[in-house]
Amino acid sequence: MTGRLDFATKLSYGLGAVAFGVKDNGFSFFLLLYYNQVLGLPEAWVGLGMMVALMIDAVVDPVIGHLSDHLHARWGRRHPFMYASAVPVAVVYWLLWNPPTHLPPATLLGYFLLVSVIVRIAISVYEIPSASLAPELTNHYDERTSLISYRFFFGWWGGLGMTVLAYAVFLQPDAAHPVGVLNPEGYRRYGLVAAILMLLAILVSAVGTHGFIPYLKQPPAKRRLGVRGIFRELGETLSNRSFLALFCAGVCAAMAAGLAAALSIYVNTYFWELTSSQISVIVLSSFVSAVVAFAATPIVSRRFGKKRAAIGVSLAAIALGPAPIVLRLFDAFPANGSPKLMPLLLVANLVTTTLVIMSGILGSSMGADIVEDSELSTGRRSEGVFVAANAFVQKAVSGVGIFASTLLLGFIGFPRDAKPGAVDPVVVRHLGLVFAPATVVLYLIAIGFLARYRISRERHEANLEKLAEKTSS
Repeated sequence: MTGRLDFATKLSYGLGAVAFGVKDNGFSFFLLLYYNQVLGLPEAWVGLGMMVALMIDAVVDPVIGHLSDHLHARWGRRHPFMYASAVPVAVVYWLLWNPPTHLPPATLLGYFLLVSVIVRIAISVYEIPSASLAPELTNHYDERTSLISYRFFFGWWGGLGMTVLAYAVFLQPDAAHPVGVLNPEGYRRYGLVAAILMLLAILVSAVGTHGFIPYLKQPPAKRRLGVRGIFRELGETLSNRSFLALFCAGVCAAMAAGLAAALSIYVNTYFWELTSSQISVIVLSSFVSAVVAFAATPIVSRRFGKKRAAIGVSLAAIALGPAPIVLRLFDAFPANGSPKLMPLLLVANLVTTTLVIMSGILGSSMGADIVEDSELSTGRRSEGVFVAANAFVQKAVSGVGIFASTLLLGFIGFPRDAKPGAVDPVVVRHLGLVFAPATVVLYLIAIGFLARYRISRERHEANLEKLAEKTSS
């Protein structure tokens, strides 16, 4: 398809990202605490289970992408996967938060690992074909950025909204559980509501884009490739130079993001000595960041082009993100407990998160433009493969960043059972000294790879013209 999309199409397409956002935040915020502190599994067991599930999912993603690119069905290449995933996603996500009672620890670990793997694969069966729709719904350079902005907006708002709802409504104390986050019934109710929301999001998105099926790209003719032939085609597809530049940038960015996510709670708790309420306020500012990024990214993309805009916002994020820590290390930032500290950190987080979301939107839009560039050289449309490769990076490499965070904590000698305000100031200072440079270096390397991306507005339009000539000849 070509040209502009109406608001209803963008809305229905974007709403589907709620499902992924809910799953992602549930895994990030609640899963470890629930199975460790509430159900009693050792923390190391839960961490191992989460890592194994993550790696299995990352390996399965390229298979899903390839199948999605080559499916011959009455409802096209993408929608059969999207419809098929809806009920399994809801059921297994509910099961994750409602394990059978009184299971022995080893059996509970097996249950946790099995259901976690199925949840991740089930959401990938939806997310990869759904994300692959973006290049098919429009080939317009700027419209793709606008469409993907809707997806990021609803992904962030859906995940954050369900997280806030869990804290405010479900995870409340009662007579038997004075600490709300340790109330098992709250997690069961959270699982039910989250599952229903994910089901509705997937179905709304699939139905809302269903009418476009006759106009979407068709799969290549059926062929018997064999395993060797499949991997040969995958190699040809993924050898695109702009894809490799974006892929390598994604590897470094995902490592940095995993490192930052794992260490941020340590920085907020021990470096800044913030309370849980103050940290939650900072997290809530991300709602505003998503709105600003949604509105600003298409404008910046039209004004500067995707590559220049992505490099620009990434550099700004690198400069602003670590700035409070660097200033504190030079004694040029308000002291902990100062009334000026929280407002400054809130503004810094809001601006930095906005820039990070903008960078993500632009990167995804740049990935969409690789589809036609690759099609010219291979003769195949491979949206699913490219989306799956990006998903592989995000899931597998972010785990490396999380693992690296544990090494850094060990390197600086960070104590166990540490109390805010009671940690050796030298150790706290070392936390800031390793956190800021490590993330900055990784992001700078990512920008270096991003600079090698070759598809400008002019090249994209030339690609479309060449493809049109091939079709008409």
